[in-house]
Formats: sequence, structure tokens, C-alpha cells
Amino acid sequence: MVSETENSSTNLTLAAVERFNAAFNRHDVEAVMNAMTEDCIFENTNPQPDGTRLLGTDAVRAYWGKFFAANPDAIFETEEIFATGDRCVVRWIYRKTKEGKPWHLRGVDIFKVRNGKVAEKLAYVKG
Repeated sequence: MVSETENSSTNLTLAAVERFNAAFNRHDVEAVMNAMTEDCIFENTNPQPDGTRLLGTDAVRAYWGKFFAANPDAIFETEEIFATGDRCVVRWIYRKTKEGKPWHLRGVDIFKVRNGKVAEKLAYVKG
């Protein structure tokens, strides 16, 4: 049986991730960073096979600024989201225009939330 405290923690985790994802889809770097902890960790999917690990707000903010500038129509659609305690998994479709044509990629993010903010975002893609 799930305790009321665990349910509350899970609900806060879901809310933090949904706030992060909404800011991301608005391409609002400041709102994204406000949704993350000062010591945040972001693991990107590139370059293969292990991606890049960015630590702290300065590195992560710089990455998002470049990413949004290079991908002005990029959005992530949530296919499925679930959480337990301070962990959350989001299965998503990333959509954008590439070489003038619609393009997409599917993947998963694993989040860790601390004090209502995203502390870790670890990204993985299919294929």
C-alpha cells in the first residue's frame, strides 16, 4: 500500500517534470532553468554512444540557449509519464522540421526531482 507521504512526493515530482516540459516546449530558457536545481545534471543523447554530461546551471543554460536557437520549431510530445517518489520517466516523441520536412525521434527521459525542481534529466533515444 502506498503511503500518503509517498503519494504526495510522487505528485510533486510529476508537477515539477510537467512544469519543466511546458517551459521546454515554450523554448523559455529562463523558465527551464527556474525548473532545475543549481547543481542540475543533464545528459544529452549526442554524441553516440554515451552522449554529453552537463553539470550546473551555467553549462545547462548555455546548452538550452543553443538548442532552442538551432531548433526553433522543436517540441516534445509526451507519450507516457509516470513517477514514484522523486523519480519520473517520460516516454516522448521529439518533433521538428529537418531539411524542410517533418522529422521525429522517439526516446525516454529519466528525471530526478529534489525540492520541487529537476535535479537530473537523463535522455535516451531509440535507434
